[in-house]
Amino acid sequence: MSLPEEKAGARRAAFAARKAAFAARPRGGIERLAEGLAPYQGQGLAGYMPMRTEIDPLWAMGAHEGPVCVPVITGAGLPLVFRRWTPTARMVPGEFGALIPEAGDLLVPRVLGYGGGFYDRTLEGLRAAGRVTAIGFAFAAQEVGRVPTEPIDQPLDLIVTEHGCLVP
Repeated sequence: MSLPEEKAGARRAAFAARKAAFAARPRGGIERLAEGLAPYQGQGLAGYMPMRTEIDPLWAMGAHEGPVCVPVITGAGLPLVFRRWTPTARMVPGEFGALIPEAGDLLVPRVLGYGGGFYDRTLEGLRAAGRVTAIGFAFAAQEVGRVPTEPIDQPLDLIVTEHGCLVP
């Protein structure tokens, strides 16, 4: 099996596990995320607006003591930029249907969550420019023994699930 086929299979399995976990609504994830973010109070945090069956980080983002921003896609193959977000920000649909703040300053985060090719390119650039911590927030049911990777894939520094915080 080729690496692209292996990665596609891993994504399908992860999406299926996420869908099942979302339906089961396990408790504790948001509290664990707040614990994982505690060392970064006062620092710029990039979160995300949850879509479909994604685990919801909004409470922890709103409780973060420091600037919070969300990703904005500016074009295919380009790194993300990050616009300031608050719980009361007016949101509009962005690329791929993700909500983005209608207005707000562009920020450079110190702590970044989520995943995907846009994030790998963005993390590579942020890490080249200085220190950034990449945190994955997911359901424990999505955990696997091995993730197929290629050179462009950026590693996570911390993974947070409803069961706790894991250092990969």
